[in-house]
Amino acid sequence: MGTKNIILNLSSPEKALSGVEVQRVTLPGENGRFTVLSGHAPIISTLAEGDILYTAADGKETVQHIKSGFVEVRDNIVSVSAEIQ
Repeated sequence: MGTKNIILNLSSPEKALSGVEVQRVTLPGENGRFTVLSGHAPIISTLAEGDILYTAADGKETVQHIKSGFVEVRDNIVSVSAEIQ
């Protein structure tokens, strides 16, 4: 059995993704970019303007540019609330 994937939920006034199974998510934190993998410790962080990069379970990479927002990571669920540019 391979590495357990994580679930990405992204919500904004412009767009919503819910329950997307991903291998990793890289986020533009206020203090620098960081990557969330399976088993990541719980965290809440503000997000700066930049790109969210996520790799789907099938290996496809997707980029979403945001103006600002915040993220909560808990129990292999990454919940992002952001303003999309």
